[in-house]
Amino acid sequence: MTDEQRLDLLEGLIKKTIKAGAHAADAIYVEGTSVSLSCRLGETEHLERSEGADLGLRVFIGQQQAIVSSSDISGDALDALIERGVAMANSVPGDPHCGLADEAQLAVGNFPDLELNDPADEPDTETLKARALEAEDAARAVSGVTNTEGGSASWGRSSVVLASSNGFRGQRAGSRSGISVCVLAGQGTNMERDYDYASTVFASDLPSPAELGRRAGDKAVARLNPRKVSSMKVPVVFDPRVSNSLIGHLAGAINGSSIARGTSFLKDSMGEQLFPENITIVDDPHRVRGLRSKAFDAEGLATSRRNVIEGGVLQTWILSLSSARQLGLAPTGHASRGTSSLPSPSVTNFYLQAGELSPAELIGDIKDGLLVTEMIGSGVNYVTGDYSRGATGFWIENGEISYPVSEITIAGNLKDLFAGLSAADDLEFRQGTNAPTLRIDVMAIAGL
Repeated sequence: MTDEQRLDLLEGLIKKTIKAGAHAADAIYVEGTSVSLSCRLGETEHLERSEGADLGLRVFIGQQQAIVSSSDISGDALDALIERGVAMANSVPGDPHCGLADEAQLAVGNFPDLELNDPADEPDTETLKARALEAEDAARAVSGVTNTEGGSASWGRSSVVLASSNGFRGQRAGSRSGISVCVLAGQGTNMERDYDYASTVFASDLPSPAELGRRAGDKAVARLNPRKVSSMKVPVVFDPRVSNSLIGHLAGAINGSSIARGTSFLKDSMGEQLFPENITIVDDPHRVRGLRSKAFDAEGLATSRRNVIEGGVLQTWILSLSSARQLGLAPTGHASRGTSSLPSPSVTNFYLQAGELSPAELIGDIKDGLLVTEMIGSGVNYVTGDYSRGATGFWIENGEISYPVSEITIAGNLKDLFAGLSAADDLEFRQGTNAPTLRIDVMAIAGL
Protein backbone atom coordinates (compact mmCIF):
# COMPACT_ATOMS: atom_id res chain seq x y z
CA MET A 1 0.00 0.00 0.00
CA THR A 2 0.98 3.63 -0.47
CA ASP A 3 1.07 6.05 2.45
CA GLU A 4 -2.17 7.61 1.25
CA GLN A 5 -3.86 4.21 1.20
CA ARG A 6 -2.60 3.50 4.71
CA LEU A 7 -3.94 6.85 5.93
CA ASP A 8 -7.29 6.18 4.28
CA LEU A 9 -7.39 2.80 6.03
CA LEU A 10 -6.80 4.38 9.45
CA GLU A 11 -9.23 7.23 8.88
CA GLY A 12 -11.96 4.77 7.96
CA LEU A 13 -11.15 2.67 11.02
CA ILE A 14 -11.36 5.69 13.34
CA LYS A 15 -14.69 6.80 11.89
CA LYS A 16 -16.15 3.35 12.42
CA THR A 17 -14.79 3.27 15.98
CA ILE A 18 -16.46 6.58 16.85
CA LYS A 19 -19.70 5.32 15.29
CA ALA A 20 -19.45 2.18 17.45
CA GLY A 21 -19.53 4.26 20.63
CA ALA A 22 -16.02 5.54 21.24
CA HIS A 23 -15.54 9.20 22.23
CA ALA A 24 -12.10 9.35 20.59
CA ALA A 25 -9.58 7.04 18.97
CA ASP A 26 -6.19 6.86 17.33
CA ALA A 27 -4.62 4.20 15.14
CA ILE A 28 -1.11 3.28 14.06
CA TYR A 29 -0.08 1.09 11.15
CA VAL A 30 3.44 -0.33 10.85
CA GLU A 31 4.70 -2.16 7.79
CA GLY A 32 8.21 -3.45 7.28
CA THR A 33 10.60 -5.63 5.33
CA SER A 34 13.92 -6.98 6.59
CA VAL A 35 16.61 -9.33 5.38
CA SER A 36 19.68 -10.68 7.18
CA LEU A 37 22.49 -13.02 6.22
CA SER A 38 25.22 -14.55 8.36
CA CYS A 39 28.38 -16.42 7.40
CA ARG A 40 30.92 -18.44 9.34
CA LEU A 41 34.28 -19.68 8.12
CA GLY A 42 33.48 -18.43 4.66
CA GLU A 43 30.18 -20.25 4.29
CA THR A 44 26.62 -18.94 4.50
CA GLU A 45 24.97 -20.18 7.69
CA HIS A 46 21.69 -18.31 7.80
CA LEU A 47 19.56 -16.27 5.43
CA GLU A 48 16.23 -14.79 6.48
CA ARG A 49 13.82 -12.40 4.87
CA SER A 50 10.59 -11.23 6.46
CA GLU A 51 7.71 -8.96 5.56
CA GLY A 52 5.05 -7.95 8.02
CA ALA A 53 2.40 -5.44 8.91
CA ASP A 54 0.55 -4.68 12.12
CA LEU A 55 -2.21 -2.28 13.09
CA GLY A 56 -2.98 -0.89 16.53
CA LEU A 57 -6.20 0.85 17.60
CA ARG A 58 -6.57 2.87 20.81
CA VAL A 59 -10.14 3.48 21.95
CA PHE A 60 -11.31 6.12 24.46
CA ILE A 61 -14.64 6.16 26.25
CA GLY A 62 -14.57 9.02 28.73
CA GLN A 63 -11.49 8.45 30.90
CA GLN A 64 -11.27 4.80 29.98
CA GLN A 65 -8.94 3.53 27.26
CA ALA A 66 -8.04 0.23 25.66
CA ILE A 67 -5.60 -0.90 22.98
CA VAL A 68 -6.17 -3.71 20.49
CA SER A 69 -4.02 -4.82 17.57
CA SER A 70 -4.17 -7.08 14.54
CA SER A 71 -2.07 -8.14 11.58
CA ASP A 72 -5.24 -8.86 9.59
CA ILE A 73 -6.62 -5.74 7.90
CA SER A 74 -9.53 -7.34 6.08
CA GLY A 75 -12.91 -5.71 6.61
CA ASP A 76 -14.31 -8.43 8.87
CA ALA A 77 -11.14 -8.50 11.00
CA LEU A 78 -11.19 -4.73 11.49
CA ASP A 79 -14.88 -4.79 12.44
CA ALA A 80 -14.08 -7.41 15.06
CA LEU A 81 -11.11 -5.32 16.24
CA ILE A 82 -13.36 -2.30 16.78
CA GLU A 83 -15.89 -4.39 18.67
CA ARG A 84 -13.20 -5.77 20.99
CA GLY A 85 -11.66 -2.35 21.54
CA VAL A 86 -14.94 -0.69 22.50
CA ALA A 87 -15.90 -3.58 24.80
CA MET A 88 -12.52 -3.45 26.54
CA ALA A 89 -12.62 0.32 26.98
CA ASN A 90 -16.05 -0.01 28.59
CA SER A 91 -14.77 -2.52 31.13
CA VAL A 92 -11.42 -1.10 32.31
CA PRO A 93 -10.89 1.34 35.22
CA GLY A 94 -10.76 5.04 34.40
CA ASP A 95 -7.49 6.94 34.00
CA PRO A 96 -7.82 10.70 34.56
CA HIS A 97 -4.56 11.34 32.66
CA CYS A 98 -5.31 9.49 29.44
CA GLY A 99 -6.58 11.10 26.27
CA LEU A 100 -5.51 12.49 22.93
CA ALA A 101 -3.65 15.74 22.45
CA ASP A 102 -5.56 18.98 22.09
CA GLU A 103 -5.65 20.21 18.52
CA ALA A 104 -3.41 23.16 19.44
CA GLN A 105 -0.69 20.73 20.62
CA LEU A 106 -0.46 18.81 17.36
CA ALA A 107 2.44 18.97 14.93
CA VAL A 108 1.38 20.96 11.87
CA GLY A 109 2.86 22.09 8.56
CA ASN A 110 5.57 20.45 6.50
CA PHE A 111 7.75 18.09 8.50
CA PRO A 112 11.53 18.51 8.11
CA ASP A 113 13.36 16.13 5.80
CA LEU A 114 15.57 14.15 8.16
CA GLU A 115 16.85 11.73 5.48
CA LEU A 116 15.58 8.65 7.28
CA ASN A 117 14.85 6.48 4.25
CA ASP A 118 17.70 5.36 2.00
CA PRO A 119 16.44 5.58 -1.59
CA ALA A 120 18.71 2.71 -2.63
CA ASP A 121 16.99 -0.55 -3.50
CA GLU A 122 16.98 -3.56 -1.21
CA PRO A 123 20.41 -5.22 -1.53
CA ASP A 124 20.50 -8.66 -3.10
CA THR A 125 21.79 -11.72 -1.28
CA GLU A 126 25.21 -11.55 -2.93
CA THR A 127 25.74 -7.98 -1.75
CA LEU A 128 24.92 -8.89 1.84
CA LYS A 129 27.09 -11.99 1.65
CA ALA A 130 30.02 -10.00 0.30
CA ARG A 131 29.80 -7.55 3.23
CA ALA A 132 29.61 -10.33 5.83
CA LEU A 133 32.47 -12.31 4.29
CA GLU A 134 34.70 -9.28 3.91
CA ALA A 135 34.24 -8.41 7.59
CA GLU A 136 34.87 -11.96 8.76
CA ASP A 137 37.87 -12.49 6.47
CA ALA A 138 39.51 -9.28 7.69
CA ALA A 139 38.98 -10.27 11.32
CA ARG A 140 40.36 -13.78 10.76
CA ALA A 141 43.42 -12.33 9.06
CA VAL A 142 44.51 -10.61 12.28
CA SER A 143 47.43 -12.49 13.84
CA GLY A 144 46.25 -14.29 16.97
CA VAL A 145 42.64 -14.77 15.88
CA THR A 146 41.92 -18.51 15.99
CA ASN A 147 38.18 -18.91 15.50
CA THR A 148 35.07 -17.02 14.58
CA GLU A 149 31.45 -16.77 15.54
CA GLY A 150 30.79 -15.32 12.11
CA GLY A 151 29.99 -12.16 10.25
CA SER A 152 26.56 -10.84 9.33
CA ALA A 153 24.94 -8.16 7.21
CA SER A 154 21.39 -6.87 7.31
CA TRP A 155 18.97 -4.41 5.73
CA GLY A 156 15.48 -3.24 6.57
CA ARG A 157 12.85 -0.68 5.65
CA SER A 158 9.72 0.25 7.58
CA SER A 159 6.79 2.63 7.26
CA VAL A 160 4.76 4.08 10.14
CA VAL A 161 1.43 5.85 9.70
CA LEU A 162 -0.46 7.52 12.57
CA ALA A 163 -3.95 9.04 12.57
CA SER A 164 -6.17 10.33 15.37
CA SER A 165 -9.73 11.56 15.77
CA ASN A 166 -8.28 14.92 16.90
CA GLY A 167 -7.25 15.54 13.29
CA PHE A 168 -3.60 14.46 13.28
CA ARG A 169 -2.27 12.68 10.19
CA GLY A 170 1.37 11.71 9.80
CA GLN A 171 3.60 9.16 8.16
CA ARG A 172 7.30 8.42 8.06
CA ALA A 173 9.52 5.78 6.49
CA GLY A 174 12.92 4.60 7.66
CA SER A 175 15.69 2.27 6.57
CA ARG A 176 18.55 0.52 8.31
CA SER A 177 21.69 -1.27 7.13
CA GLY A 178 24.09 -3.15 9.35
CA ILE A 179 27.28 -5.21 9.54
CA SER A 180 28.68 -7.15 12.49
CA VAL A 181 31.42 -9.67 13.18
CA CYS A 182 32.58 -11.61 16.24
CA VAL A 183 35.84 -13.57 16.55
CA LEU A 184 37.95 -15.40 19.13
CA ALA A 185 41.65 -15.21 19.86
CA GLY A 186 43.92 -17.61 21.72
CA GLN A 187 43.75 -21.34 22.38
CA GLY A 188 42.16 -23.76 24.85
CA THR A 189 41.16 -22.14 28.12
CA ASN A 190 43.06 -19.00 27.19
CA MET A 191 40.57 -17.67 24.66
CA GLU A 192 38.96 -14.26 24.40
CA ARG A 193 36.20 -13.00 22.15
CA ASP A 194 35.37 -9.56 20.85
CA TYR A 195 33.27 -7.97 18.16
CA ASP A 196 32.49 -4.87 16.17
CA TYR A 197 29.38 -3.69 14.41
CA ALA A 198 27.83 -0.75 12.61
CA SER A 199 24.25 0.31 11.94
CA THR A 200 23.32 3.25 9.69
CA VAL A 201 20.27 4.71 8.00
CA PHE A 202 21.98 4.86 4.59
CA ALA A 203 24.02 1.89 3.39
CA SER A 204 26.55 4.32 1.93
CA ASP A 205 27.37 5.49 5.48
CA LEU A 206 28.50 2.02 6.61
CA PRO A 207 32.21 1.71 7.35
CA SER A 208 34.33 -0.59 5.24
CA PRO A 209 33.55 -4.21 6.25
CA ALA A 210 37.29 -4.91 6.18
CA GLU A 211 37.99 -2.02 8.56
CA LEU A 212 35.26 -3.22 10.90
CA GLY A 213 36.61 -6.77 10.80
CA ARG A 214 40.17 -5.67 11.57
CA ARG A 215 38.95 -3.72 14.58
CA ALA A 216 37.12 -6.79 15.91
CA GLY A 217 40.20 -8.96 15.45
CA ASP A 218 42.52 -6.44 17.09
CA LYS A 219 40.19 -6.10 20.06
CA ALA A 220 39.99 -9.85 20.60
CA VAL A 221 43.79 -10.27 20.49
CA ALA A 222 44.34 -7.32 22.83
CA ARG A 223 42.23 -9.05 25.49
CA LEU A 224 44.46 -12.16 25.69
CA ASN A 225 46.07 -13.10 29.02
CA PRO A 226 44.00 -10.83 31.27
CA ARG A 227 45.06 -10.26 34.84
CA LYS A 228 43.08 -9.72 38.01
CA VAL A 229 43.48 -6.62 40.14
CA SER A 230 43.00 -5.89 43.82
CA SER A 231 39.98 -4.11 45.20
CA MET A 232 40.54 -0.36 45.52
CA LYS A 233 39.18 3.06 44.61
CA VAL A 234 40.63 4.51 41.40
CA PRO A 235 39.68 6.64 38.39
CA VAL A 236 37.60 4.65 35.91
CA VAL A 237 37.49 5.47 32.19
CA PHE A 238 34.64 4.26 29.97
CA ASP A 239 35.39 3.48 26.34
CA PRO A 240 32.81 4.94 23.88
CA ARG A 241 31.51 1.43 23.30
CA VAL A 242 30.17 1.41 26.88
CA SER A 243 30.16 5.07 27.96
CA ASN A 244 26.70 5.53 26.46
CA SER A 245 25.33 3.27 29.20
CA LEU A 246 25.98 5.98 31.79
CA ILE A 247 23.80 8.55 30.05
CA GLY A 248 21.35 5.78 29.25
CA HIS A 249 20.90 5.48 33.02
CA LEU A 250 20.27 9.23 33.14
CA ALA A 251 17.59 8.82 30.46
CA GLY A 252 15.88 6.16 32.56
CA ALA A 253 16.01 8.29 35.69
CA ILE A 254 14.41 11.36 34.04
CA ASN A 255 11.69 9.39 32.27
CA GLY A 256 8.40 11.10 33.04
CA SER A 257 6.65 7.87 34.01
CA SER A 258 9.25 7.19 36.73
CA ILE A 259 9.12 10.78 37.94
CA ALA A 260 5.31 10.70 38.13
CA ARG A 261 5.44 7.46 40.14
CA GLY A 262 8.15 8.83 42.41
CA THR A 263 10.42 5.86 41.64
CA SER A 264 13.50 7.75 40.40
CA PHE A 265 16.46 8.88 42.48
CA LEU A 266 16.31 12.15 40.49
CA LYS A 267 12.62 12.88 41.22
CA ASP A 268 13.49 16.04 43.19
CA SER A 269 16.47 17.13 41.07
CA MET A 270 14.96 19.47 38.46
CA GLY A 271 17.19 22.54 38.20
CA GLU A 272 19.90 20.83 40.22
CA GLN A 273 23.62 20.74 39.34
CA LEU A 274 24.10 17.04 38.54
CA PHE A 275 27.20 17.22 36.32
CA PRO A 276 30.23 19.54 36.08
CA GLU A 277 29.52 22.90 34.40
CA ASN A 278 31.18 21.90 31.11
CA ILE A 279 28.83 18.96 30.52
CA THR A 280 25.94 19.25 28.05
CA ILE A 281 23.63 16.34 27.23
CA VAL A 282 21.33 16.68 24.23
CA ASP A 283 18.22 14.96 22.93
CA ASP A 284 17.96 15.68 19.20
CA PRO A 285 15.08 14.07 17.27
CA HIS A 286 15.97 16.16 14.20
CA ARG A 287 19.45 14.78 13.65
CA VAL A 288 19.79 14.09 9.92
CA ARG A 289 20.13 10.32 9.31
CA GLY A 290 19.89 9.75 13.07
CA LEU A 291 18.96 6.25 14.18
CA ARG A 292 16.08 7.57 16.33
CA SER A 293 15.16 10.73 14.46
CA LYS A 294 11.51 11.67 13.99
CA ALA A 295 9.59 14.85 13.21
CA PHE A 296 6.57 13.93 15.36
CA ASP A 297 6.07 11.60 18.29
CA ALA A 298 3.61 8.73 18.78
CA GLU A 299 0.87 11.13 19.95
CA GLY A 300 1.20 13.53 17.02
CA LEU A 301 3.19 16.19 18.88
CA ALA A 302 6.04 18.03 17.22
CA THR A 303 9.52 17.03 18.36
CA SER A 304 12.38 19.45 19.03
CA ARG A 305 16.03 19.48 20.04
CA ARG A 306 16.55 19.99 23.78
CA ASN A 307 19.53 20.37 26.07
CA VAL A 308 18.50 17.96 28.81
CA ILE A 309 21.63 18.84 30.78
CA GLU A 310 23.04 22.33 30.22
CA GLY A 311 25.90 23.73 32.25
CA GLY A 312 25.66 20.51 34.23
CA VAL A 313 22.11 21.39 35.36
CA LEU A 314 19.04 19.22 34.73
CA GLN A 315 16.66 21.21 32.50
CA THR A 316 13.74 18.90 31.63
CA TRP A 317 12.01 15.58 32.11
CA ILE A 318 11.25 13.27 29.18
CA LEU A 319 7.47 13.45 28.91
CA SER A 320 4.53 11.93 27.08
CA LEU A 321 1.03 13.42 27.36
CA SER A 322 -0.01 11.16 30.24
CA SER A 323 3.14 11.68 32.32
CA ALA A 324 3.03 15.44 31.66
CA ARG A 325 -0.58 15.60 32.86
CA GLN A 326 0.30 13.68 36.00
CA LEU A 327 3.05 16.20 36.75
CA GLY A 328 1.09 19.27 35.71
CA LEU A 329 3.63 20.10 32.99
CA ALA A 330 3.64 20.57 29.23
CA PRO A 331 4.49 17.44 27.20
CA THR A 332 7.89 17.38 25.51
CA GLY A 333 7.02 15.34 22.42
CA HIS A 334 8.77 12.17 23.57
CA ALA A 335 5.97 9.60 23.31
CA SER A 336 6.78 6.31 21.59
CA ARG A 337 4.64 3.20 21.16
CA GLY A 338 4.13 -0.04 19.37
CA THR A 339 0.88 -1.27 17.88
CA SER A 340 -0.09 -3.09 21.08
CA SER A 341 1.25 -0.72 23.74
CA LEU A 342 0.23 2.61 25.22
CA PRO A 343 2.40 5.64 24.45
CA SER A 344 5.25 6.08 26.91
CA PRO A 345 8.11 8.60 27.09
CA SER A 346 11.53 7.76 25.63
CA VAL A 347 14.54 9.68 24.38
CA THR A 348 15.49 9.99 20.71
CA ASN A 349 19.07 10.70 19.59
CA PHE A 350 20.50 11.14 23.08
CA TYR A 351 24.15 12.14 23.46
CA LEU A 352 26.73 13.79 25.68
CA GLN A 353 28.61 16.49 23.80
CA ALA A 354 32.33 16.03 23.19
CA GLY A 355 34.84 17.58 25.54
CA GLU A 356 38.12 19.27 24.67
CA LEU A 357 40.71 16.66 25.70
CA SER A 358 41.81 13.68 23.63
CA PRO A 359 41.34 10.25 25.22
CA ALA A 360 45.12 10.10 25.78
CA GLU A 361 45.02 13.45 27.59
CA LEU A 362 42.00 12.33 29.62
CA ILE A 363 43.95 9.40 31.08
CA GLY A 364 47.38 11.05 31.03
CA ASP A 365 47.48 11.90 34.76
CA ILE A 366 46.09 8.57 36.00
CA LYS A 367 48.72 6.69 38.01
CA ASP A 368 46.51 3.63 38.51
CA GLY A 369 43.08 3.21 36.97
CA LEU A 370 40.72 1.12 34.87
CA LEU A 371 39.64 1.47 31.24
CA VAL A 372 36.31 -0.33 30.81
CA THR A 373 35.61 -1.75 27.35
CA GLU A 374 32.82 -4.20 28.12
CA MET A 375 30.06 -4.33 30.74
CA ILE A 376 28.48 -7.45 32.18
CA GLY A 377 25.05 -7.69 33.74
CA SER A 378 22.82 -4.88 34.94
CA GLY A 379 22.89 -3.74 38.53
CA VAL A 380 21.30 -0.28 38.67
CA ASN A 381 18.74 0.67 41.29
CA TYR A 382 16.78 3.59 39.85
CA VAL A 383 15.10 4.30 43.18
CA THR A 384 18.39 4.93 45.03
CA GLY A 385 20.86 5.46 42.17
CA ASP A 386 23.12 2.66 43.43
CA TYR A 387 25.24 1.24 40.62
CA SER A 388 27.15 -2.05 40.43
CA ARG A 389 28.16 -3.86 37.24
CA GLY A 390 30.67 -6.41 36.07
CA ALA A 391 33.39 -5.10 33.79
CA THR A 392 36.40 -6.07 31.72
CA GLY A 393 38.98 -3.86 30.06
CA PHE A 394 42.53 -2.65 30.55
CA TRP A 395 44.60 -1.40 33.45
CA ILE A 396 46.03 2.11 33.24
CA GLU A 397 49.49 2.75 34.71
CA ASN A 398 51.20 6.13 34.69
CA GLY A 399 48.85 7.47 32.03
CA GLU A 400 49.28 4.53 29.65
CA ILE A 401 47.10 1.52 28.83
CA SER A 402 49.15 -1.34 30.28
CA TYR A 403 47.50 -4.79 30.22
CA PRO A 404 44.06 -6.46 29.96
CA VAL A 405 42.07 -7.17 33.11
CA SER A 406 38.92 -9.13 33.81
CA GLU A 407 36.57 -10.36 36.57
CA ILE A 408 36.05 -6.88 38.01
CA THR A 409 33.02 -5.22 39.55
CA ILE A 410 32.70 -1.45 39.51
CA ALA A 411 30.35 0.32 41.92
CA GLY A 412 29.16 3.68 43.13
CA ASN A 413 26.10 5.91 43.17
CA LEU A 414 25.01 7.48 39.91
CA LYS A 415 24.71 10.94 41.45
CA ASP A 416 28.35 10.74 42.56
CA LEU A 417 29.41 9.35 39.19
CA PHE A 418 27.64 12.13 37.31
CA ALA A 419 29.23 14.78 39.54
CA GLY A 420 32.74 13.44 38.95
CA LEU A 421 32.48 12.96 35.17
CA SER A 422 34.68 14.43 32.43
CA ALA A 423 34.52 13.87 28.67
CA ALA A 424 37.02 13.39 25.85
CA ASP A 425 36.68 14.75 22.31
CA ASP A 426 36.02 11.45 20.48
CA LEU A 427 32.22 11.49 20.21
CA GLU A 428 30.87 9.37 17.34
CA PHE A 429 27.23 8.75 16.46
CA ARG A 430 27.06 4.97 16.19
CA GLN A 431 23.92 4.21 18.19
CA GLY A 432 20.74 5.91 19.38
CA THR A 433 22.49 6.89 22.65
CA ASN A 434 26.10 8.05 22.31
CA ALA A 435 28.91 9.46 24.42
CA PRO A 436 32.64 10.02 23.99
CA THR A 437 35.25 8.45 26.24
CA LEU A 438 34.20 9.35 29.79
CA ARG A 439 36.22 9.48 32.99
CA ILE A 440 34.88 9.13 36.52
CA ASP A 441 37.33 10.56 39.05
CA VAL A 442 36.79 7.90 41.73
CA MET A 443 34.96 4.56 41.67
CA ALA A 444 35.17 1.49 43.84
CA ILE A 445 36.37 -1.61 42.01
CA ALA A 446 36.20 -5.13 43.41
CA GLY A 447 38.74 -7.62 42.14
CA LEU A 448 40.89 -10.10 44.05
